[in-house]
Amino acid sequence: MPSESPQASLKNDPLPLQLMMVTGTSGSGKTQALKCLEDLGFFCVDNLPPALFQKFTELCIQPDKDVRKVALGIDIRERAFFEDLLSNLEALQSDGCHVELLFLEAHDDILVRRFSESRRPHPLLPHRPIIEGIQLERERLQSLRARAHRVLDTSEFSVHDLKAWIIKHYRERGEGQVLKLSLMSFGYKFGVPFDVDMVFDVRFLRNPHFVPDLQPLTGEHGDIQRFVLDTREAKVFLDHLKELFAFLLPMFEREQRSYVTVAFGCTGGRHRSVAMVLRMKEILNILGYDVTIHHREISKEANPG
Repeated sequence: MPSESPQASLKNDPLPLQLMMVTGTSGSGKTQALKCLEDLGFFCVDNLPPALFQKFTELCIQPDKDVRKVALGIDIRERAFFEDLLSNLEALQSDGCHVELLFLEAHDDILVRRFSESRRPHPLLPHRPIIEGIQLERERLQSLRARAHRVLDTSEFSVHDLKAWIIKHYRERGEGQVLKLSLMSFGYKFGVPFDVDMVFDVRFLRNPHFVPDLQPLTGEHGDIQRFVLDTREAKVFLDHLKELFAFLLPMFEREQRSYVTVAFGCTGGRHRSVAMVLRMKEILNILGYDVTIHHREISKEANPG
């Protein structure tokens, strides 16, 4: 018996692929919209040629992939590209794929201001005044705009407003905003990490570096954890941190924050900060959050190359 084609599999699938096409005028927020959709679990690809749409969807529905939500960023600048897009969209819909086209736009003066603030030329006419590129792009996108399922004017939107709108319209029913927490330990003598949201200095805690039997160990060892954390100062500090995060993290979720990275630093990044990160992971798990951890200096030792 011949095997079922990928197109037939897509058409008969009880959970068809949800495909979002994000397009619109340059400067209207397409890149930010894709980032928001990625936070909601969409597999996002920017500027995939339309000729590859069908092959791409076939790969997504393979049993070992099981991708069900895809968002594609589409940048239309050539008329031939536009015709290619429409024919491939029709082919996907014929195969049973659920396709939604989201078109973003903004007023001319807003787009001019955004380009000026970013100091970028208009991609369609990089050597001409920005307003000319905007007007030409509007003409070329007119037919595509007419086919859109949703047209969103982002003129009055901040980045947070756009994210809230995306969440409201594309988060699955019953699906909550998941705040991803990352905890990092580091050593101040190797520099403060720059890509974190909050930093706590734990060099005030008792230091096992000066205890010969403890010095070779790391904060992952139980003896180090007891030495560092079984003191009044450490317990009071942990109680305050628990209260702080119990208050703060719901506020971050209310503002649709997706990622929060918190770093704890000691002198060398091997003892006190590591023990603190491990204990904070336990506390945040109790508060209901999934947490990933990274011990920066220990990782360097494990991977010296």
